[in-house]
Amino acid sequence: MTKVSEQKASVVENTVSLLKKYDVIAAADLNKVQSGMLMDLRKSLRGQLEIKTVKNTLMRISMEKAQKPGTPEFIKAIAGQNMFLFTNGNPFKLAMNLEKSKVDSFAKAGDVALKELTVPAGNTGISPGPMISKFGALGIKTRIEAGNIWVTADTVVADKGDTITADMADLLQRLGIKAAQSGLGLKVVYENGMIIPGSDLIIDVADYRKKLMEAAGGAFSVALKGAYLSPATAPRLLSMAQQQAKAVAVEAGYVTPATAAEIIAKAAAQAKSLQGKVDEKKTA
Repeated sequence: MTKVSEQKASVVENTVSLLKKYDVIAAADLNKVQSGMLMDLRKSLRGQLEIKTVKNTLMRISMEKAQKPGTPEFIKAIAGQNMFLFTNGNPFKLAMNLEKSKVDSFAKAGDVALKELTVPAGNTGISPGPMISKFGALGIKTRIEAGNIWVTADTVVADKGDTITADMADLLQRLGIKAAQSGLGLKVVYENGMIIPGSDLIIDVADYRKKLMEAAGGAFSVALKGAYLSPATAPRLLSMAQQQAKAVAVEAGYVTPATAAEIIAKAAAQAKSLQGKVDEKKTA
């Protein structure tokens, strides 16, 4: 018991040290994580973070010793087995790096479909027998040809978010369809007292960039209409002011080197229009 207590005390001491060194603590789900993947992840992120496996109870004690605000809420959000990542980096960047490191894998019973799952039409390479009933149970129409089961049409067997059954997992694996992903998935991130769900850290970069550009464009338009002077709007505002001043000068017939050509062209057009009306009057 003394030896166990000493080990726990050592874990708490080391964890407190990490909590004081790093501002961000990320709790990652250990499901579907292979040791080889974890080693690769440690190598790729070396110097950016530290990865430790700590029991939730010891993490709670460590956070309390380090006087971290919001400890009860964080511990409540990380139920189950966890691996903790300590870093001073951007939580969004961390989440994106972990997402990129995931690899496709075969689903198991109880997994949730990450996207719509379709069994394609064609030769499955599976011999007729008990498997035919599994195809039928999933609503997949088949025929027997050349000693193999053939799927007659592309068939959706699960929508995104559906729970994968044991029969479906077995069939998908036999068909070589990888419907799951292996890798560290963030449950929640703690940063200086703020708790962020892992799902909120995964963003669509392309969509985010598009929205950011639209927002910047809208703000720029509003700034121009409001004549708000800034380094970004000054060149455009000056150009607009110059064009408006020139238009007023031309309309008023104020001759300058910049307006002379347009005033003369305007006068010539008016004279030609007047001449046309005079000619029409003469012939009438």
